[in-house]
Amino acid sequence: MQTGNETGQSGSELVRPEGIIPYSSRLSVAPANDTIIQARGLEKFYQMARLQVRALDGVDLDVGRNEFVAIMGPSGSGKSTLMNLLGCLDTPTGGTYSLNGIEVSGLYDDELAAVRNREIGFVFQTFNLLARATSLHNVELPLVYSGVGARKRHQKAMAALDKVGLGDRADHRPNELSGGERQRVAVARALVNDPAIVLADEPTGNLDSKTSYEIMQLFVDLHANGQTIILVTHEDDIAAYSHRVVRVLDGKIVSDKRQVPLTATAAV
Repeated sequence: MQTGNETGQSGSELVRPEGIIPYSSRLSVAPANDTIIQARGLEKFYQMARLQVRALDGVDLDVGRNEFVAIMGPSGSGKSTLMNLLGCLDTPTGGTYSLNGIEVSGLYDDELAAVRNREIGFVFQTFNLLARATSLHNVELPLVYSGVGARKRHQKAMAALDKVGLGDRADHRPNELSGGERQRVAVARALVNDPAIVLADEPTGNLDSKTSYEIMQLFVDLHANGQTIILVTHEDDIAAYSHRVVRVLDGKIVSDKRQVPLTATAAV
């Protein structure tokens, strides 16, 4: 799932050759420990004509289990590239990346897809809900890809909707929901597979201030119940809810500081 021709690579995708045993067959043996993300020397280079663009240039990052981390940076800083690598949406040019004990930096595309579905719950600014599907069916989608049976899918999806306060809206389609409710459905979908991390990319970007506070309170509550959260944002008032802020500039981490988080109720 590369996005361009990279230095040292001949193709745009890492496709597993015939006869190679899928690494995904060994994903279940990852040991439990307190470090859920460990990145060392992460690099991502793009070749544009004769110019090599260093989108990420030797990033080291550790994230512990049950941390709430905000990643910040201006446009072009490399924060989106870092998010794509942490979310297994792309592969690095160099360096190593371990997610929940699984070394993922050298996996093929189909193996990355298996890791994404099992270990990561995504929340996007634009919700990314299927317009013709109900809230319940939208939340069930990751379970469909995991091969979970219909009855168990229904039970787990309803439990996830209940967790975000939308159990009574399970049969509503996106156009019948408010923006905040649609984002709650997206959060429920992110949680339904019990992921190791929730990766939220500008989750309040399309919401008004009051609804943004409500969504951030939901993330605060999820973190209080043990969920590891990585929040990508350019807004200081949204990053204020996290316990740690990592700032990226020119493809490098330039600041990594812990902070006392703001509560959503205090912000209202």
